[in-house]
Amino acid sequence: MASKFLRIQLLITMLSLVALLHFACQSKVDEKQPDDTVKNVNLASEKSGIEHFSLPPSRNFLLSALKQDHFDVLIIGGGATGAGAALDAATRGLKVALIEAHDFSSGTSSRSTKLVHGGVRYLENAVKKLDRQEYELVRDALQERKRFLDNAPHLSNSLPILTPVYGYFEAFYFWVGLKLYDLVAGSASLGKSEFIAREDAIQRFPQLKKEGLKGAVVYYDGQFDDARMNVSIILTAIKHGAIALNYVRAEHLLKDNDRISGVMAQDMLSRQQIPIKARVVINATGPFADHIRQMDNASAKNIMIPSQGSHILLPQSFSPPHDGLIIPSTKDGRVLFLLPWMDKTLAGTTDHMEKITDAPKASNDEVEYILEHLRLYFDVPVKREDILASWSGLRPLAKPDKDAQSTAAISRDHLIEVSPSQLITIVGGKWTTYRKMAEDVIDTAIKIGSFNTKALSATKNLKLVGAERYSHALSDELIKQHNLDPSFAKHLAHSYGDKAYIILDIIDKNPHLNRKIVDKYPFRAAEVIYNIQHEYPQHAIDILSRRLRLAFLDNESALEALPKVIEIMAHYLQWDSKRRQEELELGLKFLGTMLTKPPA
Repeated sequence: MASKFLRIQLLITMLSLVALLHFACQSKVDEKQPDDTVKNVNLASEKSGIEHFSLPPSRNFLLSALKQDHFDVLIIGGGATGAGAALDAATRGLKVALIEAHDFSSGTSSRSTKLVHGGVRYLENAVKKLDRQEYELVRDALQERKRFLDNAPHLSNSLPILTPVYGYFEAFYFWVGLKLYDLVAGSASLGKSEFIAREDAIQRFPQLKKEGLKGAVVYYDGQFDDARMNVSIILTAIKHGAIALNYVRAEHLLKDNDRISGVMAQDMLSRQQIPIKARVVINATGPFADHIRQMDNASAKNIMIPSQGSHILLPQSFSPPHDGLIIPSTKDGRVLFLLPWMDKTLAGTTDHMEKITDAPKASNDEVEYILEHLRLYFDVPVKREDILASWSGLRPLAKPDKDAQSTAAISRDHLIEVSPSQLITIVGGKWTTYRKMAEDVIDTAIKIGSFNTKALSATKNLKLVGAERYSHALSDELIKQHNLDPSFAKHLAHSYGDKAYIILDIIDKNPHLNRKIVDKYPFRAAEVIYNIQHEYPQHAIDILSRRLRLAFLDNESALEALPKVIEIMAHYLQWDSKRRQEELELGLKFLGTMLTKPPA
């Protein structure tokens, strides 16, 4: 009886799919100075055809500008949304500043599933509920997905994802749903979905549980390096005139005649107080948005719900190098992804309400939840000791009008609020739509600030730093031109894009910096120097976690690398023994949140 009821329910859903197919067809798609131990780097490379690379403005220069200038727009928050807003505003000719209390991308924006996607599950929800708003969210995200990959091709790629099926009706259901996903994407599609037979599914993903397997439906989404993407957006904004600083914290809001007129900030490095004046202030602090709103109005009700999402990192042997896997239905109605990422296997994510903290950590229950579902779909054993790293992030979901049964049921659309004192707050959304979110919030800022500009967003086709002269053949070119190890060439090309030549210039002038930081990974000491000179890290853990990504890949190797990175930075920046010890303690504290050990 239950089986018959399920089939009827599925048939109803299929009819809804057909209705939405028709609807989709009718809808229009809108469309400090270095010491002498590191020789000055020649920032021109004639052999590569790359023009002169100039150093970005120093932190001291940016800090001085922050103190002296009066800005059109001041953005609080240096994650994906804030960085995108700074870039959008700067490219429209507005004078913009951005401050971030910690490192750029230190929060949720470095802790994602690393997918650039429209949202298969959200489309399914739109179909079942005939929800036009949810459908439009998916449609817009699929358009933004294509722009994302086009604007940062060195940091992103298309990825085939297999949906394993263990029943023929299930196969038809997923095939129709993913064909609809293709249709909604239209010309922004990354590839046509298709059903593949059992033998092909096993060949492509040998780890799959074979008993009862009928085949798989393959579809395409995007994948990226989230923290490096965030840094690249910041660097591009600075290139276009923005003043962006990490480790500058908003202490309280400034007001003139009950209207927001700026922020009193503190430089967390010098502990200096800095009044920053601006015509418009944007609160883009993600999970901390309500905290900033309550600086404006202590009685303001929360508009954001924090949802924790956790992930684990497994060895590469748990996934093929070029195919991902989606577990389409978990016990709590979510989907779970298993993806190749930086020569490892990423698995996640969870989704549940959680308290806000600066250092979220995957709980033991979340780790076991992920392992449990992997074991259901795998023939190979997946053990707790296989885990190399784990992490958790807090999604700043816009609070729905009605109570949701779970955070998984809450829409990923974004919300923009303007308070009576004209504080602009943006919450919700997701990485894929960061550019559109930025466009929308700067459109709002222009209205609130009554700026004399009619400039529209210029970021739809704007290449980010590292992408301007990048080609997909760069890795091969680096191997041929510089006789590089293939893994190092691939890493340089896909982390730095056309800026890889600067790192090779550093090595050319300082051969001792060609040494690996840890033997198991391609990361070189020269990259630490490049990071210091070009990417504004203030602490060793900034490099290990959000420039090189080692903290997210392998906890044990990151612990091994930490003192080595501290030594390189200390030598270059002339840190004393006290500072070195502080850096070690800070790094160990962070790395303690990046691997959840089983209870004793």
